[in-house]
Amino acid sequence: MEILTDIEIASRVEMKPIVEVAKKVGIEEDSLSLYGKYKAKVDMNTMKKATDKEDGKLILVTAITPTPAGEGKTTTSVGLADGLSYLGKKAAIALREPSLGPVFGVKGGAAGGGYAQVVPMEDINLHFTGDFHAIGAANNLMAALIDNHIHHGNELGIDARNITWKRVVDMNDRQLRHIVNGLQGRTNGVPREDGYDITVASEIMAVLCLANDMIDLKEKLGKMIVAYNYQGQPVTAAQLKAQGALAALLKDAIHPNMVQTLEGTPAFIHGGPFANIAHGCNSVIATKLALKHADYVVTEGGFGADLGAEKFIDIKCRLSGLRPSAVVLVATIRALKMHGGVDKKELAGENVEAVLKGLPNLDKHIQNIQEVYGLPVVVAINKFPLDTEAELKAVEEACQKRNVEVVLSDVWANGGKGGKDLAEKVIELAEKENNFKFVYDEEDSIQEKLDKIVQKVYGGRKAVLEGKAKKQMKELTELGFASYPICMAKTQYSFSDDPKKLGAPKDFDITIRNLKVSAGAGFIVALTGDVMTMPGLPKAPASEKIDVDAEGNITGLF
Repeated sequence: MEILTDIEIASRVEMKPIVEVAKKVGIEEDSLSLYGKYKAKVDMNTMKKATDKEDGKLILVTAITPTPAGEGKTTTSVGLADGLSYLGKKAAIALREPSLGPVFGVKGGAAGGGYAQVVPMEDINLHFTGDFHAIGAANNLMAALIDNHIHHGNELGIDARNITWKRVVDMNDRQLRHIVNGLQGRTNGVPREDGYDITVASEIMAVLCLANDMIDLKEKLGKMIVAYNYQGQPVTAAQLKAQGALAALLKDAIHPNMVQTLEGTPAFIHGGPFANIAHGCNSVIATKLALKHADYVVTEGGFGADLGAEKFIDIKCRLSGLRPSAVVLVATIRALKMHGGVDKKELAGENVEAVLKGLPNLDKHIQNIQEVYGLPVVVAINKFPLDTEAELKAVEEACQKRNVEVVLSDVWANGGKGGKDLAEKVIELAEKENNFKFVYDEEDSIQEKLDKIVQKVYGGRKAVLEGKAKKQMKELTELGFASYPICMAKTQYSFSDDPKKLGAPKDFDITIRNLKVSAGAGFIVALTGDVMTMPGLPKAPASEKIDVDAEGNITGLF
Protein backbone atom coordinates (compact mmCIF):
# COMPACT_ATOMS: atom_id res chain seq x y z
CA MET A 1 0.00 0.00 0.00
CA GLU A 2 1.38 3.40 -1.04
CA ILE A 3 1.87 5.74 1.91
CA LEU A 4 1.29 9.34 0.89
CA THR A 5 2.29 12.54 2.66
CA ASP A 6 -0.38 15.07 3.62
CA ILE A 7 0.46 17.35 0.71
CA GLU A 8 0.43 14.41 -1.74
CA ILE A 9 -3.04 13.40 -0.52
CA ALA A 10 -4.27 16.99 -0.77
CA SER A 11 -2.84 17.48 -4.29
CA ARG A 12 -4.66 14.41 -5.63
CA VAL A 13 -8.11 15.56 -4.56
CA GLU A 14 -10.24 17.44 -7.07
CA MET A 15 -11.49 20.49 -5.21
CA LYS A 16 -14.95 21.92 -5.83
CA PRO A 17 -15.27 25.58 -6.83
CA ILE A 18 -15.66 27.55 -3.60
CA VAL A 19 -18.90 29.07 -4.95
CA GLU A 20 -20.45 25.56 -4.89
CA VAL A 21 -19.10 24.87 -1.40
CA ALA A 22 -20.59 28.10 -0.07
CA LYS A 23 -24.01 27.24 -1.52
CA LYS A 24 -24.09 24.11 0.68
CA VAL A 25 -24.66 26.39 3.66
CA GLY A 26 -26.79 28.96 1.89
CA ILE A 27 -24.13 31.56 1.08
CA GLU A 28 -24.56 32.98 -2.42
CA GLU A 29 -21.81 34.15 -4.75
CA ASP A 30 -22.62 37.83 -4.26
CA SER A 31 -21.51 37.46 -0.61
CA LEU A 32 -18.08 36.15 -1.65
CA SER A 33 -14.86 37.91 -2.62
CA LEU A 34 -13.02 35.26 -4.61
CA TYR A 35 -9.29 34.58 -4.22
CA GLY A 36 -9.03 32.30 -7.25
CA LYS A 37 -11.39 29.30 -7.65
CA TYR A 38 -10.95 27.65 -4.25
CA LYS A 39 -10.64 30.41 -1.66
CA ALA A 40 -12.93 33.28 -0.77
CA LYS A 41 -13.64 35.96 1.77
CA VAL A 42 -17.21 35.79 3.07
CA ASP A 43 -18.86 39.15 3.70
CA MET A 44 -19.46 39.20 7.46
CA ASN A 45 -22.67 41.16 6.84
CA THR A 46 -24.13 37.93 5.45
CA MET A 47 -25.07 37.23 9.08
CA LYS A 48 -27.64 40.03 8.92
CA LYS A 49 -29.49 38.16 6.17
CA ALA A 50 -29.91 35.17 8.48
CA THR A 51 -31.10 36.87 11.68
CA ASP A 52 -34.35 34.88 11.66
CA LYS A 53 -32.49 31.55 11.56
CA GLU A 54 -31.75 29.72 14.79
CA ASP A 55 -28.04 29.17 15.45
CA GLY A 56 -26.62 25.71 14.94
CA LYS A 57 -24.94 23.60 17.64
CA LEU A 58 -21.37 24.56 18.51
CA ILE A 59 -19.00 21.64 19.12
CA LEU A 60 -15.65 22.35 20.80
CA VAL A 61 -12.72 20.06 20.05
CA THR A 62 -9.90 20.10 22.59
CA ALA A 63 -7.21 17.65 23.70
CA ILE A 64 -5.13 16.22 26.49
CA THR A 65 -1.84 17.95 27.32
CA PRO A 66 0.18 17.87 24.07
CA THR A 67 3.30 15.76 23.65
CA PRO A 68 5.86 15.32 20.85
CA ALA A 69 3.94 12.12 19.94
CA GLY A 70 1.07 14.28 18.65
CA GLU A 71 -2.66 14.21 19.33
CA GLY A 72 -4.26 15.26 16.03
CA LYS A 73 -6.80 17.81 17.28
CA THR A 74 -7.22 19.60 13.94
CA THR A 75 -7.30 16.31 12.06
CA THR A 76 -10.08 15.14 14.39
CA SER A 77 -11.96 18.44 13.99
CA VAL A 78 -11.89 18.19 10.19
CA GLY A 79 -12.82 14.50 10.24
CA LEU A 80 -15.68 15.15 12.65
CA ALA A 81 -17.12 17.86 10.37
CA ASP A 82 -16.85 15.45 7.43
CA GLY A 83 -18.41 12.73 9.59
CA LEU A 84 -21.39 14.97 10.29
CA SER A 85 -21.69 15.70 6.56
CA TYR A 86 -21.43 11.94 5.86
CA LEU A 87 -24.49 11.47 8.09
CA GLY A 88 -26.40 14.02 6.01
CA LYS A 89 -26.11 16.92 8.46
CA LYS A 90 -25.48 20.50 7.35
CA ALA A 91 -22.05 20.94 8.93
CA ALA A 92 -19.21 23.45 8.83
CA ILE A 93 -15.90 23.88 10.55
CA ALA A 94 -14.39 27.03 12.09
CA LEU A 95 -10.61 26.96 12.55
CA ARG A 96 -7.64 29.25 13.09
CA GLU A 97 -5.22 30.25 10.35
CA PRO A 98 -1.67 28.86 10.63
CA SER A 99 1.27 31.12 11.47
CA LEU A 100 4.33 30.94 9.22
CA GLY A 101 6.56 30.55 12.30
CA PRO A 102 5.44 27.00 13.18
CA VAL A 103 5.05 26.06 9.48
CA PHE A 104 8.77 26.63 8.94
CA GLY A 105 9.71 25.61 12.47
CA VAL A 106 8.72 22.41 14.22
CA LYS A 107 4.97 22.25 14.97
CA GLY A 108 3.81 22.07 11.37
CA GLY A 109 0.71 23.53 9.81
CA ALA A 110 -2.88 23.73 10.92
CA ALA A 111 -4.77 22.13 8.04
CA GLY A 112 -5.29 18.66 9.50
CA GLY A 113 -3.70 15.51 8.12
CA GLY A 114 -4.19 12.36 6.08
CA TYR A 115 -7.72 12.20 4.64
CA ALA A 116 -9.04 14.78 7.11
CA GLN A 117 -7.61 18.03 5.76
CA VAL A 118 -8.73 21.46 4.64
CA VAL A 119 -7.57 22.50 1.19
CA PRO A 120 -5.79 24.08 -0.62
CA MET A 121 -3.46 23.16 2.27
CA GLU A 122 -0.32 24.74 0.83
CA ASP A 123 -2.08 28.10 0.40
CA ILE A 124 -3.65 27.91 3.88
CA ASN A 125 -0.29 27.12 5.47
CA LEU A 126 1.58 29.87 3.62
CA HIS A 127 0.22 33.35 2.77
CA PHE A 128 -3.46 32.36 2.45
CA THR A 129 -5.49 35.56 1.88
CA GLY A 130 -3.01 37.92 3.52
CA ASP A 131 -4.76 38.38 6.88
CA PHE A 132 -1.58 37.98 8.93
CA HIS A 133 0.28 40.45 6.73
CA ALA A 134 -2.49 43.00 7.29
CA ILE A 135 -2.34 42.44 11.05
CA GLY A 136 1.45 42.77 11.00
CA ALA A 137 1.25 45.98 8.97
CA ALA A 138 -1.33 47.48 11.34
CA ASN A 139 0.72 46.49 14.38
CA ASN A 140 3.90 48.01 12.96
CA LEU A 141 2.09 51.18 11.88
CA MET A 142 1.07 51.59 15.52
CA ALA A 143 4.71 51.15 16.59
CA ALA A 144 5.88 53.72 14.03
CA LEU A 145 3.25 56.22 15.17
CA ILE A 146 4.41 55.94 18.80
CA ASP A 147 8.05 56.63 17.96
CA ASN A 148 7.07 59.35 15.49
CA HIS A 149 5.01 61.10 18.17
CA ILE A 150 8.01 61.12 20.52
CA HIS A 151 10.28 62.40 17.74
CA HIS A 152 7.97 65.34 16.96
CA GLY A 153 7.77 66.80 20.45
CA ASN A 154 6.03 64.11 22.50
CA GLU A 155 2.90 66.14 23.33
CA LEU A 156 1.44 63.19 25.28
CA GLY A 157 4.57 62.86 27.43
CA ILE A 158 5.17 59.20 26.50
CA ASP A 159 7.89 57.65 28.65
CA ALA A 160 10.23 55.97 26.15
CA ARG A 161 11.23 53.54 28.94
CA ASN A 162 7.60 52.44 29.32
CA ILE A 163 6.42 51.69 25.79
CA THR A 164 4.53 48.40 25.96
CA TRP A 165 3.88 48.05 22.23
CA LYS A 166 6.31 45.89 20.25
CA ARG A 167 6.81 45.40 16.56
CA VAL A 168 5.95 41.99 15.10
CA VAL A 169 6.99 39.59 12.36
CA ASP A 170 5.23 36.33 11.43
CA MET A 171 8.31 34.17 11.85
CA ASN A 172 10.17 32.39 14.63
CA ASP A 173 13.14 34.74 15.04
CA ARG A 174 14.83 34.65 18.46
CA GLN A 175 17.38 37.26 17.33
CA LEU A 176 14.66 39.91 17.50
CA ARG A 177 13.42 39.20 21.04
CA HIS A 178 15.56 41.94 22.57
CA ILE A 179 16.97 44.76 20.45
CA VAL A 180 18.18 48.37 20.77
CA ASN A 181 16.88 50.78 18.14
CA GLY A 182 16.80 54.50 17.36
CA LEU A 183 20.59 54.73 17.10
CA GLN A 184 22.82 57.08 15.06
CA GLY A 185 21.43 60.49 15.92
CA ARG A 186 18.16 62.34 16.58
CA THR A 187 16.82 62.00 13.02
CA ASN A 188 16.72 58.22 13.52
CA GLY A 189 14.58 58.32 16.66
CA VAL A 190 15.14 57.98 20.38
CA PRO A 191 17.58 55.22 21.39
CA ARG A 192 15.77 52.64 23.52
CA GLU A 193 15.54 48.95 24.31
CA ASP A 194 12.83 47.22 22.34
CA GLY A 195 11.89 43.84 20.93
CA TYR A 196 9.68 41.92 18.53
CA ASP A 197 6.80 39.51 19.11
CA ILE A 198 5.48 36.98 16.63
CA THR A 199 2.45 38.36 14.75
CA VAL A 200 0.01 35.96 16.40
CA ALA A 201 0.93 37.47 19.80
CA SER A 202 -0.06 40.97 18.67
CA GLU A 203 -3.01 42.48 20.49
CA ILE A 204 -4.37 43.41 17.06
CA MET A 205 -4.72 39.68 16.34
CA ALA A 206 -6.73 39.27 19.56
CA VAL A 207 -8.84 42.35 18.79
CA LEU A 208 -9.65 41.10 15.28
CA CYS A 209 -10.65 37.70 16.66
CA LEU A 210 -12.90 39.14 19.39
CA ALA A 211 -14.55 41.95 17.39
CA ASN A 212 -18.19 41.67 16.32
CA ASP A 213 -18.07 44.04 13.35
CA MET A 214 -16.06 46.92 11.87
CA ILE A 215 -17.36 49.54 14.33
CA ASP A 216 -16.59 47.26 17.28
CA LEU A 217 -13.14 46.54 15.79
CA LYS A 218 -12.39 50.26 15.55
CA GLU A 219 -13.52 50.90 19.13
CA LYS A 220 -11.39 48.03 20.43
CA LEU A 221 -8.36 49.25 18.46
CA GLY A 222 -8.75 52.70 20.00
CA LYS A 223 -8.76 51.28 23.54
CA MET A 224 -5.41 49.50 23.14
CA ILE A 225 -2.83 50.73 25.65
CA VAL A 226 0.45 51.19 23.81
CA ALA A 227 2.57 53.04 26.37
CA TYR A 228 2.52 54.98 29.65
CA ASN A 229 3.36 58.64 30.18
CA TYR A 230 5.77 60.10 32.73
CA GLN A 231 2.98 60.17 35.33
CA GLY A 232 2.37 56.44 34.87
CA GLN A 233 -0.95 56.94 33.09
CA PRO A 234 -1.86 54.79 30.06
CA VAL A 235 -1.57 56.15 26.52
CA THR A 236 -4.01 54.61 24.05
CA ALA A 237 -4.10 54.19 20.29
CA ALA A 238 -7.06 56.59 20.22
CA GLN A 239 -4.94 59.32 21.82
CA LEU A 240 -2.52 58.89 18.94
CA LYS A 241 -5.47 59.05 16.49
CA ALA A 242 -4.45 55.67 15.11
CA GLN A 243 -7.61 53.55 15.17
CA GLY A 244 -8.99 54.73 11.83
CA ALA A 245 -5.81 53.95 9.90
CA LEU A 246 -5.39 50.60 11.69
CA ALA A 247 -8.97 49.64 10.83
CA ALA A 248 -8.40 50.67 7.21
CA LEU A 249 -5.52 48.18 6.97
CA LEU A 250 -7.84 45.50 8.40
CA LYS A 251 -10.90 46.23 6.25
CA ASP A 252 -10.48 43.02 4.22
CA ALA A 253 -8.88 40.92 6.95
CA ILE A 254 -11.96 41.25 9.18
CA HIS A 255 -14.05 39.15 6.76
CA PRO A 256 -13.75 35.36 7.36
CA ASN A 257 -12.09 33.09 4.83
CA MET A 258 -13.85 30.07 3.35
CA VAL A 259 -12.18 26.97 1.98
CA GLN A 260 -13.23 23.29 2.04
CA THR A 261 -12.31 19.92 3.45
CA LEU A 262 -11.16 17.13 1.17
CA GLU A 263 -14.79 15.99 1.12
CA GLY A 264 -16.22 19.41 0.32
CA THR A 265 -17.44 20.45 3.79
CA PRO A 266 -17.34 24.26 4.14
CA ALA A 267 -14.48 25.49 6.34
CA PHE A 268 -14.33 29.00 7.83
CA ILE A 269 -10.68 29.73 8.66
CA HIS A 270 -10.03 33.08 10.29
CA GLY A 271 -7.58 34.53 12.82
CA GLY A 272 -4.81 32.68 14.58
CA PRO A 273 -3.81 33.66 18.13
CA PHE A 274 -1.55 31.07 19.81
CA ALA A 275 -3.07 29.36 22.85
CA ASN A 276 0.08 29.37 24.99
CA ILE A 277 0.68 33.13 24.67
CA ALA A 278 -2.75 34.41 23.52
CA HIS A 279 -6.35 33.18 23.68
CA GLY A 280 -6.03 30.43 21.05
CA CYS A 281 -9.37 30.62 19.22
CA ASN A 282 -10.52 31.51 15.73
CA SER A 283 -12.54 34.71 15.27
CA VAL A 284 -15.92 35.36 16.87
CA ILE A 285 -17.17 36.65 13.50
CA ALA A 286 -16.27 33.41 11.69
CA THR A 287 -17.81 31.24 14.41
CA LYS A 288 -21.06 33.24 14.49
CA LEU A 289 -21.22 33.33 10.69
CA ALA A 290 -20.82 29.54 10.56
CA LEU A 291 -23.51 29.04 13.24
CA LYS A 292 -25.98 31.09 11.18
CA HIS A 293 -25.45 28.86 8.15
CA ALA A 294 -24.89 25.34 9.52
CA ASP A 295 -26.70 23.05 11.94
CA TYR A 296 -23.43 21.82 13.45
CA VAL A 297 -20.23 23.88 13.67
CA VAL A 298 -17.01 22.22 14.79
CA THR A 299 -14.39 24.54 16.28
CA GLU A 300 -11.31 24.05 18.43
CA GLY A 301 -9.31 25.62 21.22
CA GLY A 302 -5.53 25.50 20.92
CA PHE A 303 -3.43 22.91 22.79
CA GLY A 304 -4.97 21.11 25.79
CA ALA A 305 -8.25 21.67 27.62
CA ASP A 306 -6.35 23.57 30.34
CA LEU A 307 -5.23 26.26 27.88
CA GLY A 308 -7.31 26.49 24.69
CA ALA A 309 -10.59 25.25 26.15
CA GLU A 310 -10.30 27.38 29.30
CA LYS A 311 -9.64 30.50 27.23
CA PHE A 312 -12.37 29.57 24.75
CA ILE A 313 -14.80 29.53 27.68
CA ASP A 314 -13.49 32.29 29.95
CA ILE A 315 -12.53 34.75 27.20
CA LYS A 316 -14.23 33.99 23.87
CA CYS A 317 -17.56 32.72 25.25
CA ARG A 318 -17.66 35.31 28.05
CA LEU A 319 -17.06 38.23 25.66
CA SER A 320 -19.17 36.97 22.74
CA GLY A 321 -22.12 35.13 24.27
CA LEU A 322 -21.24 31.91 22.41
CA ARG A 323 -22.05 28.63 24.20
CA PRO A 324 -20.81 25.15 23.17
CA SER A 325 -23.26 22.23 23.18
CA ALA A 326 -20.68 19.44 23.54
CA VAL A 327 -16.93 18.84 23.78
CA VAL A 328 -14.68 16.31 22.04
CA LEU A 329 -11.50 15.50 23.98
CA VAL A 330 -8.80 14.12 21.68
CA ALA A 331 -6.14 11.71 22.91
CA THR A 332 -3.79 9.11 21.47
CA ILE A 333 -2.44 5.95 23.02
CA ARG A 334 1.04 7.20 22.08
CA ALA A 335 0.59 10.49 23.97
CA LEU A 336 -0.78 8.71 27.04
CA LYS A 337 2.32 6.49 27.07
CA MET A 338 4.52 9.58 27.04
CA HIS A 339 2.57 10.99 30.00
CA GLY A 340 3.24 7.61 31.59
CA GLY A 341 6.99 8.16 31.30
CA VAL A 342 7.85 6.44 28.01
CA ASP A 343 10.38 8.06 25.68
CA LYS A 344 9.16 8.99 22.20
CA LYS A 345 11.54 6.41 20.66
CA GLU A 346 9.97 3.58 22.73
CA LEU A 347 6.30 4.05 21.81
CA ALA A 348 5.95 1.23 19.26
CA GLY A 349 5.42 -1.83 21.50
CA GLU A 350 2.37 -2.60 23.64
CA ASN A 351 2.70 -1.03 27.09
CA VAL A 352 -0.54 -1.08 29.04
CA GLU A 353 1.27 -0.11 32.23
CA ALA A 354 2.50 3.13 30.65
CA VAL A 355 -1.01 3.90 29.38
CA LEU A 356 -2.37 3.43 32.91
CA LYS A 357 0.33 5.73 34.31
CA GLY A 358 -0.58 8.37 31.71
CA LEU A 359 -4.33 8.20 32.29
CA PRO A 360 -4.38 10.77 35.17
CA ASN A 361 -3.69 13.44 32.54
CA LEU A 362 -6.74 12.38 30.53
CA ASP A 363 -8.81 12.07 33.69
CA LYS A 364 -7.96 15.61 34.85
CA HIS A 365 -9.04 17.04 31.49
CA ILE A 366 -12.31 15.08 31.62
CA GLN A 367 -12.91 16.36 35.15
CA ASN A 368 -12.30 19.94 34.01
CA ILE A 369 -14.76 19.66 31.12
CA GLN A 370 -17.47 17.94 33.16
CA GLU A 371 -17.14 19.65 36.54
CA VAL A 372 -15.34 22.96 35.97
CA TYR A 373 -16.83 23.89 32.56
CA GLY A 374 -20.08 21.91 33.08
CA LEU A 375 -20.19 20.41 29.57
CA PRO A 376 -20.85 16.91 28.16
CA VAL A 377 -17.75 15.25 26.69
CA VAL A 378 -16.74 12.30 24.55
CA VAL A 379 -13.15 11.05 24.33
CA ALA A 380 -11.92 10.56 20.76
CA ILE A 381 -8.93 8.26 20.45
CA ASN A 382 -7.07 9.26 17.31
CA LYS A 383 -6.24 5.83 15.92
CA PHE A 384 -2.68 4.71 15.15
CA PRO A 385 -1.88 1.35 13.48
CA LEU A 386 0.16 0.05 16.45
CA ASP A 387 -2.52 0.71 19.11
CA THR A 388 -3.51 -2.60 20.76
CA GLU A 389 -6.86 -3.83 22.07
CA ALA A 390 -5.49 -4.05 25.62
CA GLU A 391 -4.28 -0.44 25.54
CA LEU A 392 -7.60 0.81 24.17
CA LYS A 393 -9.52 -1.20 26.76
CA ALA A 394 -7.52 0.42 29.57
CA VAL A 395 -8.63 3.86 28.35
CA GLU A 396 -12.25 2.74 27.95
CA GLU A 397 -12.43 1.34 31.48
CA ALA A 398 -10.93 4.49 32.99
CA CYS A 399 -13.44 6.71 31.16
CA GLN A 400 -16.39 4.54 32.19
CA LYS A 401 -15.72 5.56 35.80
CA ARG A 402 -16.65 9.12 34.80
CA ASN A 403 -19.55 7.97 32.60
CA VAL A 404 -17.69 9.12 29.50
CA GLU A 405 -17.73 7.15 26.27
CA VAL A 406 -14.62 6.51 24.21
CA VAL A 407 -14.89 6.53 20.41
CA LEU A 408 -12.16 5.34 18.08
CA SER A 409 -11.57 8.01 15.44
CA ASP A 410 -10.18 6.76 12.14
CA VAL A 411 -10.46 10.02 10.23
CA TRP A 412 -6.77 10.23 9.29
CA ALA A 413 -7.10 7.08 7.17
CA ASN A 414 -10.78 7.22 6.18
CA GLY A 415 -11.98 10.82 6.39
CA GLY A 416 -15.68 11.37 7.10
CA LYS A 417 -16.49 7.65 7.05
CA GLY A 418 -13.85 7.15 9.75
CA GLY A 419 -15.51 9.92 11.81
CA LYS A 420 -19.06 8.56 11.53
CA ASP A 421 -19.12 6.98 15.01
CA LEU A 422 -17.73 10.11 16.61
CA ALA A 423 -20.25 12.27 14.73
CA GLU A 424 -23.15 10.11 15.95
CA LYS A 425 -22.00 10.46 19.55
CA VAL A 426 -21.57 14.23 19.20
CA ILE A 427 -25.11 14.60 17.84
CA GLU A 428 -26.39 12.67 20.86
CA LEU A 429 -24.39 14.77 23.35
CA ALA A 430 -25.34 18.08 21.72
CA GLU A 431 -29.01 17.42 22.51
CA LYS A 432 -28.37 16.98 26.23
CA GLU A 433 -28.87 19.72 28.79
CA ASN A 434 -25.58 21.09 30.09
CA ASN A 435 -24.46 23.13 33.06
CA PHE A 436 -22.13 25.51 31.23
CA LYS A 437 -20.16 27.76 33.58
CA PHE A 438 -17.08 29.94 33.73
CA VAL A 439 -14.05 29.15 35.89
CA TYR A 440 -14.27 32.44 37.79
CA ASP A 441 -16.62 35.39 38.21
CA GLU A 442 -16.14 38.78 36.63
CA GLU A 443 -16.26 40.40 40.09
CA ASP A 444 -13.34 38.30 41.41
CA SER A 445 -10.08 40.14 41.99
CA ILE A 446 -7.13 39.48 39.68
CA GLN A 447 -5.50 37.32 42.37
CA GLU A 448 -8.73 35.33 42.87
CA LYS A 449 -9.07 34.71 39.13
CA LEU A 450 -5.48 33.53 38.88
CA ASP A 451 -5.90 31.23 41.90
CA LYS A 452 -9.13 29.73 40.57
CA ILE A 453 -7.51 28.88 37.24
CA VAL A 454 -4.52 27.31 39.00
CA GLN A 455 -6.58 25.39 41.55
CA LYS A 456 -9.63 24.33 39.53
CA VAL A 457 -8.13 23.85 36.05
CA TYR A 458 -4.44 23.03 36.63
CA GLY A 459 -4.80 21.18 39.94
CA GLY A 460 -2.13 23.33 41.63
CA ARG A 461 -2.06 25.27 44.91
CA LYS A 462 -2.03 28.95 43.97
CA ALA A 463 -0.63 31.66 41.72
CA VAL A 464 2.49 33.31 43.13
CA LEU A 465 3.19 36.80 41.81
CA GLU A 466 6.76 38.04 41.60
CA GLY A 467 7.53 41.58 42.77
CA LYS A 468 7.02 43.22 39.38
CA ALA A 469 3.75 41.35 38.80
CA LYS A 470 2.47 42.33 42.27
CA LYS A 471 3.06 45.98 41.45
CA GLN A 472 1.37 45.57 38.06
CA MET A 473 -1.66 43.89 39.68
CA LYS A 474 -2.07 46.87 42.03
CA GLU A 475 -1.75 49.33 39.14
CA LEU A 476 -4.20 47.45 36.89
CA THR A 477 -6.71 47.27 39.71
CA GLU A 478 -6.40 51.03 40.34
CA LEU A 479 -6.86 51.68 36.61
CA GLY A 480 -10.15 49.73 36.66
CA PHE A 481 -9.12 46.58 34.79
CA ALA A 482 -9.67 44.03 37.60
CA SER A 483 -12.97 42.88 36.06
CA TYR A 484 -11.22 41.70 32.87
CA PRO A 485 -10.79 37.96 32.20
CA ILE A 486 -7.31 36.42 32.45
CA CYS A 487 -5.31 35.10 29.48
CA MET A 488 -2.65 32.76 30.88
CA ALA A 489 0.59 32.65 28.89
CA LYS A 490 1.92 29.27 29.98
CA THR A 491 3.76 26.25 28.62
CA GLN A 492 1.41 23.94 26.76
CA TYR A 493 3.32 20.82 27.78
CA SER A 494 2.22 20.62 31.40
CA PHE A 495 -0.60 21.62 33.75
CA SER A 496 2.20 23.37 35.69
CA ASP A 497 4.55 26.07 34.41
CA ASP A 498 7.35 23.47 34.14
CA PRO A 499 7.20 21.66 30.75
CA LYS A 500 8.97 18.63 32.24
CA LYS A 501 6.15 17.85 34.68
CA LEU A 502 4.01 15.52 32.60
CA GLY A 503 0.88 13.61 33.58
CA ALA A 504 -1.21 15.33 36.25
CA PRO A 505 1.24 16.92 38.73
CA LYS A 506 0.07 18.10 42.15
CA ASP A 507 1.31 20.45 44.91
CA PHE A 508 2.77 23.07 42.59
CA ASP A 509 2.45 26.84 42.34
CA ILE A 510 2.25 28.86 39.13
CA THR A 511 4.71 31.77 39.11
CA ILE A 512 3.42 34.95 37.47
CA ARG A 513 6.30 37.13 36.34
CA ASN A 514 4.39 39.79 34.41
CA LEU A 515 0.81 41.11 34.10
CA LYS A 516 -0.09 43.17 31.03
CA VAL A 517 -3.49 44.49 30.08
CA SER A 518 -4.75 44.08 26.53
CA ALA A 519 -7.39 46.78 26.97
CA GLY A 520 -8.56 46.60 23.36
CA ALA A 521 -9.05 42.85 23.40
CA GLY A 522 -10.49 43.10 26.89
CA PHE A 523 -8.28 40.75 28.92
CA ILE A 524 -5.20 40.69 31.13
CA VAL A 525 -2.24 38.58 29.98
CA ALA A 526 -0.43 36.72 32.77
CA LEU A 527 3.05 35.61 31.72
CA THR A 528 4.24 32.53 33.60
CA GLY A 529 7.51 30.60 33.80
CA ASP A 530 9.79 31.25 30.83
CA VAL A 531 7.13 31.28 28.09
CA MET A 532 8.21 33.40 25.10
CA THR A 533 6.11 35.73 22.92
CA MET A 534 8.68 35.23 20.14
CA PRO A 535 9.52 31.54 19.50
CA GLY A 536 12.78 30.31 17.99
CA LEU A 537 13.50 27.78 15.24
CA PRO A 538 14.72 24.26 16.09
CA LYS A 539 18.12 22.89 15.09
CA ALA A 540 16.62 21.27 11.97
CA PRO A 541 13.66 23.51 10.99
CA ALA A 542 10.89 22.17 8.77
CA SER A 543 11.91 24.74 6.15
CA GLU A 544 14.88 22.55 5.19
CA LYS A 545 12.52 20.00 3.58
CA ILE A 546 10.30 22.46 1.70
CA ASP A 547 10.87 23.03 -2.02
CA VAL A 548 9.05 24.12 -5.17
CA ASP A 549 9.49 22.73 -8.72
CA ALA A 550 9.52 24.49 -12.10
CA GLU A 551 5.70 24.28 -12.35
CA GLY A 552 5.25 25.86 -8.92
CA ASN A 553 4.29 22.63 -7.11
CA ILE A 554 5.34 22.67 -3.46
CA THR A 555 6.87 19.60 -1.82
CA GLY A 556 7.95 18.78 1.73
CA LEU A 557 5.09 20.74 3.33
CA PHE A 558 4.05 17.90 5.71
